[in-house]
Amino acid sequence: MNNAQLNELKQRYVANGAASPATQFADRAENALIWDADGNRIIDFAGGIGVLNIGHRHPKVVEAVKAQLDRVMHTCQTVMPYEGYVKVAERLSQVTPVRGHAKVMLVNSGAEALENAVKIARAATGKNNVICFDGGYHGRTFMTMAMNGKVAPYAADFGTMPGNVFRAPYPVPYHGVSEDEAIRGLKMAIKTDANPRDTAAIVLEPVLGEGGFYPAPASFLKAIREICDEHGMLMIIDEVQSGFGRTGKLFAIEHSGVEPDIITMAKSMAGGMPISAVVGTDKVMDASGSNSLGGTYAGNPLSCAATLAVLDVFEEENILEKSQALGDKLAKHFSQWQSDFDCVDNARNMGAMAAIDLVSDKSKHTPDADLAAALCKKAREKGLILLSCGLYGNTIRFLMPVTIEDEILEEGLDIVEAALTELVGSKATA
Repeated sequence: MNNAQLNELKQRYVANGAASPATQFADRAENALIWDADGNRIIDFAGGIGVLNIGHRHPKVVEAVKAQLDRVMHTCQTVMPYEGYVKVAERLSQVTPVRGHAKVMLVNSGAEALENAVKIARAATGKNNVICFDGGYHGRTFMTMAMNGKVAPYAADFGTMPGNVFRAPYPVPYHGVSEDEAIRGLKMAIKTDANPRDTAAIVLEPVLGEGGFYPAPASFLKAIREICDEHGMLMIIDEVQSGFGRTGKLFAIEHSGVEPDIITMAKSMAGGMPISAVVGTDKVMDASGSNSLGGTYAGNPLSCAATLAVLDVFEEENILEKSQALGDKLAKHFSQWQSDFDCVDNARNMGAMAAIDLVSDKSKHTPDADLAAALCKKAREKGLILLSCGLYGNTIRFLMPVTIEDEILEEGLDIVEAALTELVGSKATA
């Protein structure tokens, strides 16, 4: 079927809230390229929203999934366990920087991992509250919607959210929130709302994902670790988008040297197969009772095979080094754009987790969400998938595969520059 026929089916049968606004349908893909149902070639700078750090259909992942497909597709691991689940648990325990000996549970999505992290924290501490942060994003289930630091579009239409969730400011000096102010706000939340004797955990992303790709300073993360220790709360780090090599480390928290109690992960851990994990200190992970954690499809054999292949690829193909090198290339382009365009500001990256802001006034940091939307639309017309994000909708994030070929990278960046030029004119006035 072609794009037009598929769009007709989408409009007739797919719920509006779940339907993509895109009118092109993926037919096949390879590394950083997608071909749609009409045969058009598209460069992918979104990576399935950070899922494809080692590219579409990495050969070793495809081979591993095909091999597993010939053996076992599903048993439900709580009914009949299998090698893949325990091997993934072993590998993640070895590489995840939590305190002490790590244990692992596998589920299906980032939101499911966060839900279970909260469940585990409550069981381990006997407390109910969680503290999250402005701009944070943790998922679309009810608990994770409550935890998100942004209402629309995730929670605006769905009524009352679960309670026992409190919020503190995230340090983004560009938007007027210093690290000191963020710490003061967190301590005030503890004093005024989230009594430590009732608070199980502090949950945060070490680099905001949907909130705009802002990294938390190492000193801020260390301060949170100290606050958690002081008050008997657990530190939960959400690495769903920042994890698996995006920042030049396997996990972004490694840049700080801080060891949390629990880390959640998903997205790029299986190269496109659905899986997520909660990894935490053994005593914490073992706090809840028998059969209290899991799910029918949790740690599916095919996804486990893919995860093991991804971990092998990271070791064999120097993915972390490639991530840092990609980040350096992006930083050079961003710096040039910031000089050339009045609308480009606040270029930033941690490894290949990179972004720019589009503004109408650099001196006032005035967000221009309309321009960000127009740039993404114009880029798509020119054959490039580009995503915006951020509290103000004006951040352009770059999530191309770390394995992208240099010539495809340059072609995509040239499209961004050409689209900006068409939208706002070529050069800065200053």
